[in-house]
Amino acid sequence: MPSSEEEESLPPGLALAWGLTAKSGRLGRKPSQSVEAIVAAAVALADEKGFEALSMPNIAKRLGLTANAVYRYVRSREELLVLLAETAWGPAPALDTGTGRWRAAAAAWTRAMIGRCEAHPWLPDLPLRGAPATPNLLRWTEVLLEALTGAGLSTAESLGCALLLDGYARRTATARRDVRESSAAPTRSATVTRFLQPLLHEHGYPILASMMSRDAYGDEVGEDDVDFGLNRILDGIEVLVARRADDR
Repeated sequence: MPSSEEEESLPPGLALAWGLTAKSGRLGRKPSQSVEAIVAAAVALADEKGFEALSMPNIAKRLGLTANAVYRYVRSREELLVLLAETAWGPAPALDTGTGRWRAAAAAWTRAMIGRCEAHPWLPDLPLRGAPATPNLLRWTEVLLEALTGAGLSTAESLGCALLLDGYARRTATARRDVRESSAAPTRSATVTRFLQPLLHEHGYPILASMMSRDAYGDEVGEDDVDFGLNRILDGIEVLVARRADDR
């Protein structure tokens, strides 16, 4: 257990995320809630109303507490967001990292990330605070590094590939969410197509005009789009894996 001085010097939420705290029970009434209950209420609130709704007063209201009472459990909103990320990402996926399975493992990991963002659409909005340091987030990193280092990549190369896949998953999830929640008229609608078709030909967009006429150009980021982008990234990693095999 960290000392009070050590805990004060740690990033917000880190000790709590590991289930460690130097704080002893405070004098006064017995707490009516717990850190876990505060975090669960915050997750439910974000799921219902989005990241913007995550304020201490809103969370307190959900639990029937005063805003000041929430600070009996977490010291700041920043600390709460760390615990929120740890809870919402949850346990890492179980990957088959056997010989020659790195590509399937990396694809499964990336799809699991997108899946978590589908379950909690606000996850990509959480501020990034540098390298993972909490248990669940470290395990997400560890299982992917295990697959990539097992394929013959160095730890530095594996971490670089992990960052690439992480970024792809977050951007894809964000794009899908934004299109899904957009109130704008869809580009694929018949009205938009009729409006754009003559303009595209007139102003020199023949490729896009052809795609739109075949219903191959639109708003949604479908599964085929996700597969295409992911496979191009994995193709690039595969070249690196093959190069390292040749070096050996």
